Amino acid sequence: MTRDPRHLAGQRAEDAAATFLQAQGLVLLQRNYRCRMGELDLIAQQAPDVLVIAEVRLRSRQDYGGGAASVDARKRLRIVRTSRHLLMKQPQLARLRVRFDVLDLHPDGEGHHIDWLRGAFDAT
Repeated sequence: MTRDPRHLAGQRAEDAAATFLQAQGLVLLQRNYRCRMGELDLIAQQAPDVLVIAEVRLRSRQDYGGGAASVDARKRLRIVRTSRHLLMKQPQLARLRVRFDVLDLHPDGEGHHIDWLRGAFDAT
């Protein structure tokens, strides 16, 4: 079974983002958490008290504002709702402060350039 090239590119970008976060000292807890509300790309813990919900965005071109600009109000709401589901299902995570980050990736020859937008949006 051949996979869609866009899917494979997205998977490579997500792998790069996960590796990047781990290199920054975060502990990767889960990838691709899915429920009926949506999907969370990466879930990580920073320090002892911060849960990072990271949305990975891959854009081959930046002329439409880059990957971060594609996380619109509807997408943010979907991420927040899915995060609430995660916290209900895994109450040990609910004690942590939640931060929503966006990892904006674009190809740069051999790999990806990553812009890490910490606290890109709130749950409000």
